[in-house]
Amino acid sequence: MLPQLYHAHHSRYLEDLPFWLDLAAQAGDPVLELGCGTGRVLSPLAQAGYHTIGMDHDLSMLKFLQANIGPQKLHTPLLVVADICRFNLSAKFPLILIPCNTFSTLSTDHRMACLRCVHKNLSDGGIFAVCLPNPELLFRLPVQSAAELDDEFIHPYTGNPVQVSSSWRRTNRTFQMTWIYDHLLPDGTVDRRVVNILQHIPPLKTYLSEIEDAGLMVRALYGDFDRSPFIDASPQLIILAGH
Repeated sequence: MLPQLYHAHHSRYLEDLPFWLDLAAQAGDPVLELGCGTGRVLSPLAQAGYHTIGMDHDLSMLKFLQANIGPQKLHTPLLVVADICRFNLSAKFPLILIPCNTFSTLSTDHRMACLRCVHKNLSDGGIFAVCLPNPELLFRLPVQSAAELDDEFIHPYTGNPVQVSSSWRRTNRTFQMTWIYDHLLPDGTVDRRVVNILQHIPPLKTYLSEIEDAGLMVRALYGDFDRSPFIDASPQLIILAGH
């Protein structure tokens, strides 16, 4: 997907930012974000004065982030092109984040590989925080949905409107979200981009077991960014873990 469309669509979501900033205030820096994309979470952390490292396998996303960091950041993020399931930075971090449902896009083997890397790079007493869609809610959804208009924004380069529609298809193990970006051009034509994101939806007990098998201990479970306790009806599954 084009980074500029991804960023224009998702950068307006601000609900979770106070949560990540509070964690950084609690744990200290440097902060390592895995799957940082175009920096929706990483940039506010850097702007708040934290030393940050952002890792992503998509070089185009990181190039966009680098070009749009701006001079106002107290500490410019260090960006690393790497697989979040196979890394060793030879450093320890008091805070490692995987926000934005990124962890749910990993298969079982990839989740375990990622967790082993987190274990190696997390400081003693440090915090590993991951945000996921609540699998209990996803299990209750119909097996598929028709595409519906979700959002509209102005294309950052052309100034033309972009309409965003979404649909999903669910199995007992996966949830595929389809995003349709329709760039409405002045001549009446439409430049359409379709992005499919496959998420794995194991039950909560599987996530907890995998974290413990990787040598980490679950510290807290939250159901939303206000730190409310996790229940079956929670909109999010947020897990905090450590050594």
